[in-house]
Amino acid sequence: MSVHIQTYSGTEARQYLYELARLRIEVFREYPYLYEGDLAYESAYLGTFFNAPNSLLVVVFDEGKVVGVSTALPLQYESDNIKQPFLDRGYQIDRIFYYGESVLFKPYRNRGFGKRFFHHREAHARSWGAEMACFCAVIRPDDHPMRPPDYVPLDKFWKKQGFQKRVDMVCYIPWQEIGETEETPKPMVFWTKDLTQ
Repeated sequence: MSVHIQTYSGTEARQYLYELARLRIEVFREYPYLYEGDLAYESAYLGTFFNAPNSLLVVVFDEGKVVGVSTALPLQYESDNIKQPFLDRGYQIDRIFYYGESVLFKPYRNRGFGKRFFHHREAHARSWGAEMACFCAVIRPDDHPMRPPDYVPLDKFWKKQGFQKRVDMVCYIPWQEIGETEETPKPMVFWTKDLTQ
């Protein structure tokens, strides 16, 4: 098959920086993130995964071109705003793995890559010794004016992967939204999964 998955750790994926940035900008421009897109922001963001020990990038290629990516790293290497909700509740952040994004260009969606992303990240987290996996997702009101009529939240899919929505755990991540002139903090709710069972 021309479409295949390759996993990378740390700087191994740096050669694909531009393609990964372009992918993230295009996909996150869609609802619910509505990200305006900025290459400097992307370089800094992806640099976290390139530089962190034991990080993972799961990249989907089609004929050698990057068409999807999923990221993960030990939570201890994430920014303070992402770590704080766990610290506030007394969690040992050096036992937690944080999942970044899972993004695919539209033609590659609903083809099983989402499940494979979770499988690869969980296997990596467990091999590292993680006791919990987590990620966060943007909070948008149901009546948001830019919500497409056919939009389907991914909550059911995430629950099938064993994750629980933690409405008590919220962080704020800044980015420039379409229509904004500067970055503003966006509320993000956490989802967690116990890996000790």
